[in-house]
Amino acid sequence: MGTSAIAELGQRARAASRIVALASAQQKNEGLLLAADLLEGRGEEILAANADDVAEAVGAGVTSAVVDRLRLSPARVASMAAGLRQVAALDDPVGEVVRGWVRPNGLQIRQVRVPLGVVAIIYENRPNVTSDAAGLCLKAGNAAFLRGSSAALRSNQAIASVLRAAYANASLPPDALVLVEDTSYESARQFMQLDGCIDCLIPRGGSSLIAAVKEHATVPYVIDGDGNCHVYVDASADLEMAADIVANAKTQRPSVCNAAESLVVHRSVAERFLPDVAARLDGVELRGDPATVGILGAHRVIPVTDDDYAREFLDLILSVRVVDGLDQAIEHVRRYSSGHTEAIVTADLAAARRFQREVDAAAVVVNASTRFTDGEEFGFGAEIGISTQKLHARGPMGLRELTTTKYLVEGNGQIRG
Repeated sequence: MGTSAIAELGQRARAASRIVALASAQQKNEGLLLAADLLEGRGEEILAANADDVAEAVGAGVTSAVVDRLRLSPARVASMAAGLRQVAALDDPVGEVVRGWVRPNGLQIRQVRVPLGVVAIIYENRPNVTSDAAGLCLKAGNAAFLRGSSAALRSNQAIASVLRAAYANASLPPDALVLVEDTSYESARQFMQLDGCIDCLIPRGGSSLIAAVKEHATVPYVIDGDGNCHVYVDASADLEMAADIVANAKTQRPSVCNAAESLVVHRSVAERFLPDVAARLDGVELRGDPATVGILGAHRVIPVTDDDYAREFLDLILSVRVVDGLDQAIEHVRRYSSGHTEAIVTADLAAARRFQREVDAAAVVVNASTRFTDGEEFGFGAEIGISTQKLHARGPMGLRELTTTKYLVEGNGQIRG
């Protein structure tokens, strides 16, 4: 697909965005609910397409974590449909008054939410992103311009076909969702450079995709970055609670960005805590510092490297470090954090508040699993990603993060002196 073909798709998305921006909440909700019903009604078709993608991936020898991100099931299709229904039930952010005031000269000023326009998402493997992104974009009054990976192409085509049909049945433009079917590297580069078509680009994938966006993109983008998430177990922690949290954060779904990748433990509780939590982490490869090896033994722990501390494993692997106190824990997190989610387990309120103040991340959690950094868990409905940067959005990107604002100014003849 040449540059002109990619540009033509972008222009189709741009034209649809102008119509969707003016659609009523009722019309957008109708499209979302029809899409949810149709996803379930055509579930076998979607699963068949996905089975072909999975079989090809397995034949290519990809890791189990990659296959897990790619694989759909009846439950995951039902979850996609439920996500669309949840988005339909949320308040429409378009037109929401953020603030308003009257100036001494009588000018009335309101800041209101408006759609971004064309939201482009470039993503790897996860076919559920096709549904989640399209639904959120529609509710926020945007067109979704999507470019998935070659590994999930059949799945993405099947899902996009369902959603486009539902939009048409709701008298919405089918091009409110445009899928790029050319998955070549060159098409990705062209996609990132569609100035005048794309208002915001959101990459969802690994470090190589993020690096490519930073190198090639000429459109505004929001980074959905790595999740090198830490759990720090403080001296005062309830150790049973801490073991539950660490086990959940690491093993409940290790292939996602809010899974814990590193465990940091206060030295005063390490000899009691590490054997207990290691038993809970059966099947998890531990890579630890000398203190961890000394407590658990070389048969259980691989010596850790700086690279291990800096990595997002997305697998059943956990780096471990024993520290002398809160200062050293915060220093460790600051050095290796990707800015996604960091957690502390403690009964010391002062330690919790200091950790929250001094650790710079999109989400800082006290006495709970890192797995809660998620749009649905935050009450946003399905999310489009987790932003690890600070402009214009940070953390789970739900409906409001898919809007911008403009100022409406009303007067009665005022002129500036």
